[in-house]
Amino acid sequence: MASSKTAISLESPLLDRIDELARELEVSRSRLLALAAEDFLRKHENARMLRQIELAYADGPTEEERKVAQAMRSRHRQRIERER
Repeated sequence: MASSKTAISLESPLLDRIDELARELEVSRSRLLALAAEDFLRKHENARMLRQIELAYADGPTEEERKVAQAMRSRHRQRIERER
């Protein structure tokens, strides 16, 4: 994959912590920042997807869906009782 260079400004204490962790993990500063960015983006995308799922289910089941679910439970109960 092609790489692009960029320049960013960081507070010195933060940069020191980044450098310390990069040494500990035996990766370059660039690699550590790339991993951190990927992790942040993945978490953000997952949170966005969860919000969309929650919105889709926020209204709850319709009356028709409730009736279908009740009928399915009833049929399931009848099958179980016949198998006893």
